[in-house]
Amino acid sequence: MKFTVLGGSGRIGTQVVERLTADGHDVVPASLSTGVDVISGKGLAQVLEGADTVINLTNSPVFDETSIDFFETSMNNIAVAAEAAGVRHHVILSIVGVDQVPQLDYYRAKVAQENVLENAPTPYSIVRATQFSEFVEPVLAMTTDGDTVRLPSTPVQPIAASDVAAAVVRAACGTPLQGIRNVAGPDIFPLDELGRITLAARPDGRHVVTDDQAGMFAVVTGDVLTAPEDADLAPTHYRDWLQQPQQGAR
Repeated sequence: MKFTVLGGSGRIGTQVVERLTADGHDVVPASLSTGVDVISGKGLAQVLEGADTVINLTNSPVFDETSIDFFETSMNNIAVAAEAAGVRHHVILSIVGVDQVPQLDYYRAKVAQENVLENAPTPYSIVRATQFSEFVEPVLAMTTDGDTVRLPSTPVQPIAASDVAAAVVRAACGTPLQGIRNVAGPDIFPLDELGRITLAARPDGRHVVTDDQAGMFAVVTGDVLTAPEDADLAPTHYRDWLQQPQQGAR
């Protein structure tokens, strides 16, 4: 099969390209660095020519309210180009519980992206993943003040980026879902506990204080960021992931 991977040079895109190529598929990675601009539409027709499936892993450069325009514009451009090219399957990566956190601009933007896809003519699959293991340390950094990290006790279910890439490949190689597949890590943690586990494995002098008003995840209520019952659980446990070398390199 021939795949076009938009956002093919990113954290997930790079691994998706590697996996598909190793499986013997014809893969075209595309990004701004290869001359493809999903906002202007430049280069889309060329990279989608002859593609059976397009995997859209592009991401907004910002996470505020303007990210809504990025996802709506890019998705409309990709949808039009995919239909014109005769693409038979359109796959995107989204977030578990994304439609239940309207307080976050970026989550509303991802819902807008899903909506465009669902209303486009090309058969589709949406892969929703829980929070990446690779994002835990940046989350800690956002609420660090001196040697104190303030984190809410919001339940999260971290998943390794490599497991996310594998899930995207499985969906892309299968029949279009015309719906959503949820994927998650195998373990659920309160975010403050996850911070303590992380700093115990990688001590740097900081300590975690529970503060249910701190950071972006303070607005999340209940367990909406954890996997629903029908989710596929990935094999990599967070504590095992922490022991792997060079995490966060992508």
